[in-house]
Amino acid sequence: MDSFLFSIRATAPVFLLMVLGYLFRRIGLLDAHFCQVSDKFVFTVALPVMLFRDMATTRLRETFDLPYVLFCALVTTLVFFSLWGLARKFLRDPALVGEFVQVSYRSSAAILGCAIIMGIYGNTGMAPLMIIGSVPLFNIYAVLVLTLEGPKANGDLGHRLRHALKSIATNPIILGILLGVFPSLFGLDAFPPILDSGLDLLARVATPLALLSLGAAFQGKAALGKLRLSALAASIKLLILPALFLPLAAVLGFTGSKLVALIVMLGSTSTPTCYIMARNLGHEGTLTASVVVLTTVCSAFTLTFWIFLCRQFGLIA
Repeated sequence: MDSFLFSIRATAPVFLLMVLGYLFRRIGLLDAHFCQVSDKFVFTVALPVMLFRDMATTRLRETFDLPYVLFCALVTTLVFFSLWGLARKFLRDPALVGEFVQVSYRSSAAILGCAIIMGIYGNTGMAPLMIIGSVPLFNIYAVLVLTLEGPKANGDLGHRLRHALKSIATNPIILGILLGVFPSLFGLDAFPPILDSGLDLLARVATPLALLSLGAAFQGKAALGKLRLSALAASIKLLILPALFLPLAAVLGFTGSKLVALIVMLGSTSTPTCYIMARNLGHEGTLTASVVVLTTVCSAFTLTFWIFLCRQFGLIA
């Protein structure tokens, strides 16, 4: 019951902000221009600052575990390319391949992961290592698939690959993560107070603004037209990936906060950043918004199930 209540507390505010965004759009407080501007601001400023700050203040030298980081990276890579191959083969609408792949593998690892692990253990535990192993790849692979698949995927393969590599190299979110690694490696415990307060204020804007924009841009009728595809992506995200890889993680000896971090990486809600990324790379975003809403609603129950199951087997203290 405690796990269930915690998961509800973690996901209910997220869903509430999306509902508020939807209602504000309906009554005219928010409009399409707000969505466009806020998406750009979150993508280029707020999210990169948040990830930079989180990474910069993580003590990598003290907590680094190479086998664990490699496991996170290899699983992320295997899942991404498997889903991409299957989506290209079976999806009828090629324009939806990029969106479908992204929301099926990409979790709210940085935000929700730290929150859940702190709720159980009182600190972020192994979340920073999971973030290092997965979040940069989440973003690199998202740019890759969204650039090579979808409305702006024009020209020959070489041209599209060059465009994808350029997008990766200039992606603000990826740059924020990578820049944050350097202060951490040099043992930075905290930024100067004034700078830290400014960065903190910017970082705090990222999640609520992204959620309000997502809710405001949500199109109910269009989302219903993609309900089956949304349900499939949500099932992959919340149920299939944890069922496939959590047993392997347990066999390899990853328990406690390491396993909780993997539960989040594999089976948490599709991050609202998916929507921001899809929109900024020229995609419609309806399927993405639908899956983010669906996984947010359902993850309170599925995350509770996976945490409860691992506790029953003695893998989480």
